[in-house]
Amino acid sequence: MMSDYYYESTEASENSAKKKSAAKIEKGLKKLLIIAGIIFAAELIWLLGISPFIPFSTVEVHGFSDFSRSQILYLGGIDDSSSYFSTNVNLVKDRLASNILVESAVVMKRFPDKLSIYLNPRKPAAVTLFNTNSGQAMMYIDRHGVIYKIEEEASMERTDIPVISGLENPQLNTQLPTALIPLLNNLGEISASSPELLSAISEIRVERKAWDGYDLVLFPVHSLIKVRVENSFTEDALRYMLLMLNIFERDNNRPQEIDFRSGMGSYKIKELS
Repeated sequence: MMSDYYYESTEASENSAKKKSAAKIEKGLKKLLIIAGIIFAAELIWLLGISPFIPFSTVEVHGFSDFSRSQILYLGGIDDSSSYFSTNVNLVKDRLASNILVESAVVMKRFPDKLSIYLNPRKPAAVTLFNTNSGQAMMYIDRHGVIYKIEEEASMERTDIPVISGLENPQLNTQLPTALIPLLNNLGEISASSPELLSAISEIRVERKAWDGYDLVLFPVHSLIKVRVENSFTEDALRYMLLMLNIFERDNNRPQEIDFRSGMGSYKIKELS
């Protein structure tokens, strides 16, 4: 009987000890969970309630040589107090894109405190020359037909940028007539893919038709034969024109002008004097 009592007493003591140990572990886990909850809540408050309202910790600016970082931030309305929630990216983008030298702008903010700005500059598809009191100046025209920049001292260092003449009263910060936009688009594409083709053309003269639209007269660098086309031309068409010019230059009885407006080259042989 004593043996049974001792066994039951020992078993009860072990169960009690186990319960106490389990209670301690449970209590410890509860404390850890409470502490973890407090830390998580504090981080959540910081992440959602505080950090988006403090100034950006990182502002990335990818611009171009015409603008300094400070000029870009000023133009976009970004200052030391700008934060995630106070910054309207669409408004910043519109402000940046309003500058005539900027073709497009991309503005992105990353939660909670980062801002990135990317500016794409306008690139010249062609230039036009005009006279000033001090000499000849140059207007730059982009692929959208926008006249975006004036250079007072004209210098044609880049031979892959064609000169367009015959434009009617070109002005800075204006766009060429809609009928001429395809020409500028194609010039931009040819300049990017095959600049050597454009370097073979010294001038493109715009001539208004009697009723509507424009003709283009191309003046090659290494030929006296002019080429007349519709108000635009492709890279393949330009290659074909230059090939025909090369063939005719070998002939003494060459034409003064080749007309490609029909898609096929037609010409009249110059009469011998």
